[in-house]
Amino acid sequence: MNDETRRAFAHPEARALHLSRDGRDRISLRDYVLEVEIGAFQAERGTRQRVRFNVVVEVRAAAETLADDVDKILSYDTLTEAIHGALAEERINLLETLAERVADRILSDPKAARAFVRIEKLDRGPFALGVEIVRTPEEAQRIASPVPRPRLVRVHAAAIAAPDLSARLDALETDGVPVILCIAEIAREGPRAAHPAAQRRIDLLALEQTAWMLAGRDPRCVVVDSRTEIDWALRQGQMTVWAPGKMLLDATDGPVPEPRDTEGQAAWLAARLDALEVRGLDL
Repeated sequence: MNDETRRAFAHPEARALHLSRDGRDRISLRDYVLEVEIGAFQAERGTRQRVRFNVVVEVRAAAETLADDVDKILSYDTLTEAIHGALAEERINLLETLAERVADRILSDPKAARAFVRIEKLDRGPFALGVEIVRTPEEAQRIASPVPRPRLVRVHAAAIAAPDLSARLDALETDGVPVILCIAEIAREGPRAAHPAAQRRIDLLALEQTAWMLAGRDPRCVVVDSRTEIDWALRQGQMTVWAPGKMLLDATDGPVPEPRDTEGQAAWLAARLDALEVRGLDL
């Protein structure tokens, strides 16, 4: 095994040592194991599996003497809080996504110069499946500007079919507040399933079909299904239509409204976005 291959399979701390720039100090978190619901496969939904985190962070030199002051260093808590914060955002399908979000959170601290993040699934077989990334603050997907507070507007099937829909949408754009359109009812009933979990999926798909029906009526109505897409659209002032399936299925905090509780869904999203208001589209 040559040196390059050996380093590729080495612990992140060893890799950080080899790649260290300017003799920077490093802090590390080793073999931090949590039980997490994660994965893109259906068999990974509704169940937890062990996930191991190894993190090494290169630290910028302090501008002044530390004087044994904890406020002048990059705390180890920053590493664990970055992991728990990324996991709390929503249910994540990919280890790559989780690693990126952990690195982004760590690198938001100006004392962090570079982050090595390795995440491994331990229960997928008699081995570890994992991903490792290296990121600098320049490479991290950091939020460049605050996300504006939106107005949520619940749209009924009758309004979607109305001939003056575009004029009604025009009226929503008069004050510069970004608008998220939420489906107020399923436009077309789908099949009925014997199992509640299957029916939940069917109803969520029906809501998303209705969202696409609305999008087809006006080119301003861009369908979004993730918090990342929503935040980007809000910064751009883009009117969007929320397809709730992914966010409801991936939610990790508190009770989640059922697919047919569209009023509850709008309130749920409004709370997470700190929306200015929730209203209906005038019929």
